[in-house]
Amino acid sequence: MTAGKREVIVRAATELFLRQGYQATSTEQIAAAAAVSKQTVYSRFGDKESLFREIVLGVAATAEAFAADLTSSLADVSEKQEVAPVLRALARRYLAAVMDPQVLALRRLVIGEAARFPEVAAAYYDRSPARVLAALADGFGRLADVGLITVDDPRRAADDFAFLVLGRPLDHGMFHVPATAPSDAEIGATADHAVEVFLGCASRM
Repeated sequence: MTAGKREVIVRAATELFLRQGYQATSTEQIAAAAAVSKQTVYSRFGDKESLFREIVLGVAATAEAFAADLTSSLADVSEKQEVAPVLRALARRYLAAVMDPQVLALRRLVIGEAARFPEVAAAYYDRSPARVLAALADGFGRLADVGLITVDDPRRAADDFAFLVLGRPLDHGMFHVPATAPSDAEIGATADHAVEVFLGCASRM
Protein backbone atom coordinates (compact mmCIF):
# COMPACT_ATOMS: atom_id res chain seq x y z
CA MET A 1 0.00 0.00 0.00
CA THR A 2 1.28 3.43 -0.84
CA ALA A 3 1.98 5.95 1.90
CA GLY A 4 -0.77 8.13 0.46
CA LYS A 5 -3.40 5.40 0.79
CA ARG A 6 -2.28 4.66 4.35
CA GLU A 7 -2.69 8.33 5.27
CA VAL A 8 -6.19 8.30 3.77
CA ILE A 9 -7.14 5.39 6.04
CA VAL A 10 -5.68 7.13 9.10
CA ARG A 11 -7.54 10.36 8.29
CA ALA A 12 -10.81 8.53 7.73
CA ALA A 13 -10.47 6.52 10.94
CA THR A 14 -9.50 9.60 12.94
CA GLU A 15 -12.51 11.54 11.74
CA LEU A 16 -14.88 8.66 12.52
CA PHE A 17 -13.37 7.94 15.95
CA LEU A 18 -13.57 11.59 16.95
CA ARG A 19 -17.10 12.06 15.62
CA GLN A 20 -18.80 8.91 16.87
CA GLY A 21 -16.39 7.20 19.26
CA TYR A 22 -14.38 4.00 19.12
CA GLN A 23 -17.16 1.54 19.83
CA ALA A 24 -19.60 3.00 17.29
CA THR A 25 -17.01 2.98 14.52
CA SER A 26 -16.63 -0.22 12.51
CA THR A 27 -13.84 -1.35 10.23
CA GLU A 28 -16.40 -1.39 7.42
CA GLN A 29 -17.15 2.29 7.99
CA ILE A 30 -13.46 3.15 8.01
CA ALA A 31 -12.88 1.25 4.77
CA ALA A 32 -15.86 2.93 3.12
CA ALA A 33 -14.78 6.41 4.22
CA ALA A 34 -11.27 5.74 2.92
CA ALA A 35 -12.58 4.18 -0.31
CA VAL A 36 -10.61 0.97 0.23
CA SER A 37 -11.58 -2.62 0.98
CA LYS A 38 -11.91 -3.89 4.54
CA GLN A 39 -9.16 -6.37 3.76
CA THR A 40 -6.87 -3.48 2.86
CA VAL A 41 -7.42 -1.96 6.30
CA TYR A 42 -6.70 -5.31 7.97
CA SER A 43 -3.62 -6.00 5.88
CA ARG A 44 -2.06 -2.67 6.81
CA PHE A 45 -3.14 -2.21 10.43
CA GLY A 46 -4.13 -5.67 11.61
CA ASP A 47 -7.36 -4.67 13.33
CA LYS A 48 -9.33 -1.68 14.57
CA GLU A 49 -7.56 -1.70 17.94
CA SER A 50 -4.13 -1.44 16.32
CA LEU A 51 -5.33 1.37 14.08
CA PHE A 52 -6.67 3.24 17.12
CA ARG A 53 -3.37 2.84 18.96
CA GLU A 54 -1.39 4.06 15.97
CA ILE A 55 -3.58 7.14 15.57
CA VAL A 56 -3.37 8.11 19.25
CA LEU A 57 0.39 7.61 19.52
CA GLY A 58 0.95 9.29 16.16
CA VAL A 59 -0.76 12.41 17.46
CA ALA A 60 1.32 12.19 20.64
CA ALA A 61 4.44 12.44 18.46
CA THR A 62 3.40 16.02 17.66
CA ALA A 63 3.67 16.84 21.36
CA GLU A 64 7.17 15.36 21.42
CA ALA A 65 8.19 17.77 18.66
CA PHE A 66 6.60 20.65 20.56
CA ALA A 67 8.51 19.69 23.71
CA ALA A 68 11.79 19.69 21.79
CA ASP A 69 11.03 23.14 20.38
CA LEU A 70 10.07 24.36 23.85
CA THR A 71 13.36 23.17 25.33
CA SER A 72 15.26 24.90 22.54
CA SER A 73 13.47 28.22 23.02
CA LEU A 74 14.19 28.27 26.76
CA ALA A 75 17.81 27.27 26.19
CA ASP A 76 18.29 30.37 24.03
CA VAL A 77 17.44 32.76 26.89
CA SER A 78 20.60 34.41 28.17
CA GLU A 79 19.46 37.66 29.81
CA LYS A 80 16.82 38.39 32.45
CA GLN A 81 14.89 40.82 30.24
CA GLU A 82 14.40 38.04 27.70
CA VAL A 83 12.58 35.72 30.13
CA ALA A 84 9.12 37.32 30.11
CA PRO A 85 8.83 37.74 26.31
CA VAL A 86 10.00 34.18 25.68
CA LEU A 87 7.61 32.77 28.26
CA ARG A 88 4.71 34.78 26.83
CA ALA A 89 5.41 33.45 23.34
CA LEU A 90 5.80 29.92 24.69
CA ALA A 91 2.54 30.18 26.66
CA ARG A 92 0.70 31.33 23.54
CA ARG A 93 1.96 28.36 21.51
CA TYR A 94 1.21 25.96 24.34
CA LEU A 95 -2.35 27.20 24.81
CA ALA A 96 -3.12 27.32 21.10
CA ALA A 97 -1.82 23.77 20.60
CA VAL A 98 -3.74 22.21 23.50
CA MET A 99 -6.96 24.11 22.80
CA ASP A 100 -7.13 23.06 19.16
CA PRO A 101 -10.63 21.49 18.84
CA GLN A 102 -9.25 18.27 17.31
CA VAL A 103 -6.71 17.90 20.12
CA LEU A 104 -9.47 18.36 22.70
CA ALA A 105 -11.64 15.81 20.89
CA LEU A 106 -8.78 13.30 20.85
CA ARG A 107 -8.13 13.87 24.55
CA ARG A 108 -11.80 13.18 25.31
CA LEU A 109 -11.62 10.03 23.17
CA VAL A 110 -8.50 8.74 24.92
CA ILE A 111 -9.99 9.40 28.36
CA GLY A 112 -13.27 7.78 27.33
CA GLU A 113 -11.45 4.63 26.19
CA ALA A 114 -8.90 4.56 29.04
CA ALA A 115 -10.61 1.62 30.77
CA ARG A 116 -10.56 -0.39 27.52
CA PHE A 117 -7.04 0.65 26.49
CA PRO A 118 -5.19 1.65 29.70
CA GLU A 119 -1.78 1.20 28.09
CA VAL A 120 -2.72 3.53 25.22
CA ALA A 121 -3.99 6.19 27.63
CA ALA A 122 -0.82 5.89 29.74
CA ALA A 123 1.40 6.08 26.66
CA TYR A 124 -0.49 9.13 25.39
CA TYR A 125 0.01 10.85 28.75
CA ASP A 126 3.70 9.95 28.92
CA ARG A 127 4.40 11.11 25.36
CA SER A 128 2.21 14.21 25.39
CA PRO A 129 1.34 16.11 28.62
CA ALA A 130 4.13 14.54 30.67
CA ARG A 131 6.75 15.09 27.95
CA VAL A 132 5.87 18.79 27.75
CA LEU A 133 5.95 19.17 31.54
CA ALA A 134 9.38 17.50 31.65
CA ALA A 135 10.66 19.88 28.97
CA LEU A 136 9.34 22.85 30.94
CA ALA A 137 10.99 21.54 34.11
CA ASP A 138 14.32 21.15 32.30
CA GLY A 139 14.05 24.66 30.90
CA PHE A 140 13.10 26.24 34.23
CA GLY A 141 15.91 24.35 35.94
CA ARG A 142 18.43 25.79 33.49
CA LEU A 143 17.06 29.31 33.91
CA ALA A 144 17.26 28.93 37.69
CA ASP A 145 20.82 27.60 37.52
CA VAL A 146 22.02 30.74 35.71
CA GLY A 147 20.03 33.07 37.96
CA LEU A 148 17.40 34.20 35.44
CA ILE A 149 14.44 32.97 37.52
CA THR A 150 14.05 31.82 41.11
CA VAL A 151 12.36 28.46 41.63
CA ASP A 152 12.92 25.93 44.40
CA ASP A 153 11.61 22.95 42.45
CA PRO A 154 11.67 23.14 38.62
CA ARG A 155 9.22 20.24 38.24
CA ARG A 156 6.68 21.89 40.51
CA ALA A 157 7.27 25.18 38.73
CA ALA A 158 6.46 23.43 35.44
CA ASP A 159 3.22 22.09 36.92
CA ASP A 160 2.31 25.56 38.18
CA PHE A 161 3.07 27.19 34.83
CA ALA A 162 1.02 24.61 32.93
CA PHE A 163 -1.94 25.06 35.24
CA LEU A 164 -1.80 28.85 34.99
CA VAL A 165 -1.73 28.66 31.21
CA LEU A 166 -4.15 25.78 30.61
CA GLY A 167 -6.23 25.28 33.75
CA ARG A 168 -9.45 27.16 33.12
CA PRO A 169 -9.48 27.06 29.28
CA LEU A 170 -8.78 23.32 29.18
CA ASP A 171 -11.36 22.53 31.85
CA HIS A 172 -13.96 24.54 29.92
CA GLY A 173 -13.00 23.04 26.58
CA MET A 174 -13.17 19.44 27.77
CA PHE A 175 -16.78 19.85 28.89
CA HIS A 176 -18.13 21.82 25.93
CA VAL A 177 -18.75 19.88 22.72
CA PRO A 178 -18.08 20.95 20.09
CA ALA A 179 -15.33 23.12 21.50
CA THR A 180 -14.28 26.22 19.64
CA ALA A 181 -10.69 27.39 19.52
CA PRO A 182 -10.05 30.55 21.56
CA SER A 183 -9.39 33.72 19.61
CA ASP A 184 -5.89 35.15 19.30
CA ALA A 185 -6.91 37.90 21.71
CA GLU A 186 -8.15 35.36 24.28
CA ILE A 187 -4.98 33.30 23.92
CA GLY A 188 -2.83 36.40 24.34
CA ALA A 189 -4.70 37.64 27.41
CA THR A 190 -4.61 34.23 29.11
CA ALA A 191 -0.95 33.64 28.29
CA ASP A 192 0.17 37.10 29.42
CA HIS A 193 -1.72 36.82 32.71
CA ALA A 194 -0.30 33.36 33.35
CA VAL A 195 3.28 34.54 32.80
CA GLU A 196 2.73 37.63 34.95
CA VAL A 197 1.48 35.53 37.87
CA PHE A 198 4.17 32.87 37.37
CA LEU A 199 7.04 35.35 37.34
CA GLY A 200 5.50 37.32 40.18
CA CYS A 201 5.44 34.21 42.35
CA ALA A 202 8.93 33.18 41.26
CA SER A 203 10.36 36.59 42.17
CA ARG A 204 9.06 36.24 45.73
CA MET A 205 10.73 32.87 46.36
